Amino acid sequence: MSIYDIEVTSDLGETYKLERYKGKVMLIVNTATKCGLVGQFNDLQSLYEKYNAQDFVVLGFPSNQFKQEVATADQASQACRLSYGVTFPMHEIVKVNGEDAHPLFKLVTEETKGLLGSKVKWNFTKFLVDKEGKVVKRFAPTDKPTKFEKDIQAYL
Repeated sequence: MSIYDIEVTSDLGETYKLERYKGKVMLIVNTATKCGLVGQFNDLQSLYEKYNAQDFVVLGFPSNQFKQEVATADQASQACRLSYGVTFPMHEIVKVNGEDAHPLFKLVTEETKGLLGSKVKWNFTKFLVDKEGKVVKRFAPTDKPTKFEKDIQAYL
């Protein structure tokens, strides 16, 4: 299965395939609005604004598996947009680990095993996908997005 075959649902309830982003570099991030790492929203937004015209997109996927997200996708996206000025695409709340993990996170974690094997360690784990749909890098929750800007540039 290709990453482009995976269906996701936006925070507005629209279901679509990631094929929409074919030919773009994607940064897939599991987010949480009550996490101590929420300051990364500002860096993610800055990267999105800086490189969006060069076929780069940040895709936010709220998760409550670490008990740091609000009740609904709508509340999560409103918090992101109002508190952090997020304009990049946000999605429904998903599971990132276990049997019930969203297919997207099953794929990206299998292709980039981290310290805990294929599991997502914490909120704000980030996955970089190249223009051909290959998951090329995984960044830890504490890795600030500005720290790996050169990696993004290399794939643009």
